[in-house]
Amino acid sequence: MKHSPDVCIRGAFVRPRFEQQLSGKYTSLSIKLKEAADFVVANQIDVATRSLRSISKEAKLSPATFSRMSNALGYSSYEDLRDVLRVGIEQRSNSFSHRIEALQQRHNDGDQNFLDQHILDCSTNLQELGATIDSDTLNTSIEHLHEARRVMVLGGLGSTGVAEYLAYMASFIADNWSMANRMGASLASGMVGMSALDVLIIVTKPPFAKNSIAAAQEAYLAGAFVIVITDTHTCPALVHASAQFIVPTNSQHFFSSYASTLVLCEILIGMLAARAGSPARARIADVEDRNRRLSEIWDDKHDNISSTQGE
Repeated sequence: MKHSPDVCIRGAFVRPRFEQQLSGKYTSLSIKLKEAADFVVANQIDVATRSLRSISKEAKLSPATFSRMSNALGYSSYEDLRDVLRVGIEQRSNSFSHRIEALQQRHNDGDQNFLDQHILDCSTNLQELGATIDSDTLNTSIEHLHEARRVMVLGGLGSTGVAEYLAYMASFIADNWSMANRMGASLASGMVGMSALDVLIIVTKPPFAKNSIAAAQEAYLAGAFVIVITDTHTCPALVHASAQFIVPTNSQHFFSSYASTLVLCEILIGMLAARAGSPARARIADVEDRNRRLSEIWDDKHDNISSTQGE
């Protein structure tokens, strides 16, 4: 499914990031155009700030190659591509420490509207996710998850909680999902025996967890289907990905927003549940029954807290 660079959402036009645009069209580029695109990915600041002539000389590619690459990705011109890069760099280049400094400065300058702004940012990210997600990649991923012998989920640093939530949701409808890095577990032992029958889901964002990138490579070499969820085309794990989802995370927060990532995880599990059929229904019923028997959840019919102290 192809998308134009300008996507209309509720009457407004949203510019997909360069990485988002490139990820859906990279495989269709010629060798020379891929070289130009790779150079842009590796040198985004230089491309955004230096002349086309100097960029062409350094890349050892003609200016026309960069222009054709821009057009092939759906941009009206090379300058149009540079404009998108400038916006992306401005939004994402700062470190956490610089971002929190900017956040605090806005507060000190009298901007007390973080609540409304963050909700707006998250809403915009979700709208962009819905407008740019590749349905073929999504459907292919669901099919592999449904057919997999086992599914392992890995997320480090800030992505740990999201990965655990994804595995928790899946545990209601399937018994072949596991966390690859649950506390006390060996990542290496979990990946032994991984093959083309298996799926590894990686959730990783800058700064990238080293074991997530290494695990993606190990799974790829073993022939497994590797799903990578990230927010930038520069993610090192993407070279090992069978399916990739680059989710928008822009916000004024000092930390990357995970709202659209959570929604994508819920989409994956919702679509998988719809595909799973009667075995999933039976498993959920069994899980709920055992929850009650093991007293893992509150049951109004049996649990009681006395309102009188000492009773």
